[in-house]
Amino acid sequence: MTILDQIVAKKKSEVAERKRQFPKNHLKDLPFYHEPTVSIKQKLITTSRKVGIIAEMKKASPSKGVLLEKYEPEQLFELYQKAEVEGISILTDQPFFQGNLIHLMQVRGLTNSIPLLRKDFIIDPYQIDEAKGYGASVILLIAAILEEQQYQELYLQAKELGLEVLTEVHDELDLEKVLRSFTPEMIGINNRNLKTFQTSIDQTVKMIANIPKDTIVISESGIHRKEQVDQLAEIGVRGILVGESIVRSKNPQEMIEGLVGKK
Repeated sequence: MTILDQIVAKKKSEVAERKRQFPKNHLKDLPFYHEPTVSIKQKLITTSRKVGIIAEMKKASPSKGVLLEKYEPEQLFELYQKAEVEGISILTDQPFFQGNLIHLMQVRGLTNSIPLLRKDFIIDPYQIDEAKGYGASVILLIAAILEEQQYQELYLQAKELGLEVLTEVHDELDLEKVLRSFTPEMIGINNRNLKTFQTSIDQTVKMIANIPKDTIVISESGIHRKEQVDQLAEIGVRGILVGESIVRSKNPQEMIEGLVGKK
């Protein structure tokens, strides 16, 4: 069983328990359920940078363990805001990443202008309503963990709620699966192999030619040098999602500006 299989198995039981404790019809009472969202797609299209950046907030990961002992999303937000990031990705998976939906809600309480991505392993419509209620403008759908029909249903439900969708793929099989449904608005190419957890931006370089031109392409993971960002910009990538290298940096704002420049 791969780490991804373990995460999904745990997620199924976790979602079932949350549904029991907090039924779906109560999610509409969450503070941000009826609030307007902010388009991350527009931010990436209109940025003055060569490539927009989605800065990630995460305390830990299965491959690296704890990244930040003193993890304070509100403090990180201030640094990301000063760096004028195009979006913020917030890990909400607890068992494997030590994330929490409360982190998403805390950060949403501080901004009406920066789009927030709920970064989690979404397998159930319940989680999409949760994402909206806790303040996300965007959700992540990971092709590798979803059947084709399941992916379509979750995507369409998110759109009905006014959320944008970042569809994550790692290989050609993932890409074929999602393109059989429709053309996604945004595709994130995960440079990290979710089975081995090794990273290389060659994955983005290899796959981008097969992605429809109207789709916004975001390169995820393994990005920590300006030369990589320049290379990605040249091949048509519109955004990068960077987590570990920013979170572990002594100066996250400086790290962000070093990768994508100041506005």
